[in-house]
Amino acid sequence: MRLPSIDDIIAAHKRIKPFIHRTPVMSSHLLNDMFGCELFFKCENFQKVGAFKFRGATNAVLSLTDDQKKLGVVTHSSGNHAAALAKAAKMNGVNANIVMPETAPVVKKNAVQGFGAKITFCKPTLQAREETTRMIMDQTGATLVHPYDNFNVICGQGTAALELTDEVKDLQIIIAPIGGGGLMSGTSTTIKGLKKDIQVIGAEPFNANDAYRSFYSGSIVPSDNPKTVCDGLLTSLSNLTFAIIRGNVDSILTAREETIIECMLLIWERMKIIVEPSSATVLAIVRENPGLFRNKRVGLIISGGNVDFRKLPF
Repeated sequence: MRLPSIDDIIAAHKRIKPFIHRTPVMSSHLLNDMFGCELFFKCENFQKVGAFKFRGATNAVLSLTDDQKKLGVVTHSSGNHAAALAKAAKMNGVNANIVMPETAPVVKKNAVQGFGAKITFCKPTLQAREETTRMIMDQTGATLVHPYDNFNVICGQGTAALELTDEVKDLQIIIAPIGGGGLMSGTSTTIKGLKKDIQVIGAEPFNANDAYRSFYSGSIVPSDNPKTVCDGLLTSLSNLTFAIIRGNVDSILTAREETIIECMLLIWERMKIIVEPSSATVLAIVRENPGLFRNKRVGLIISGGNVDFRKLPF
């Protein structure tokens, strides 16, 4: 199993640079004073489709051979990856097939359709999603672009941290959320490839702490129907992401639901930017572990800002 290197991340950045937004790095004196450290927010909520996922999807599409592009791409997702792959494929003249559960929110179905992808609906189970995806691959020859268990996707996700370290010098800690591990795999590969003494910390909800348990037990613990406001962090690690995270990440910390919601609201109120609950985990672990971060220069990857305003948690 080949693991990505910093050279792979740099090559991915050159490849996708014409297609992505270089998202801003923002800070708040008020939050710095409140948390007792210097916080630098890499705002992927301003990325195309509102999330970091567009980086990985774009790199995966651009890395296809000409023959693969003719046959199109397929994935199963009801979230940000579905929209990201649909848009990346459309921008590059590639057909996209998206398998979505029947229960997916209408707003997400509309977003994927708006990018011209073909949606195939299935029962809301992992087995149904995977079987439907396999059927489409058999019928069309389309290439699977998994949301996180994909080398090129991971390399694309790592470019957010590459931009952050280019813009903000002397960072001591970088924090990113962990769901399936694609963002953290890319982030940690970038950081440890550039400067090994920067601490890399994963952020996870306590109510969906499978990555935490996997990391400290040494073997993958599946996500078992977690109940958390962080809908983007419900998936389990893959063998690929687990191998990268075990090799590169210094620690994984968890945060309580109340703290995550509190920090989401804080970012909205104090910084006037919209982040989704999964993104707020990075600030929540700073809130719950003040001694670890006091007087440090801390980079936080804000993973996305796709929020259903009719179902706000506060």
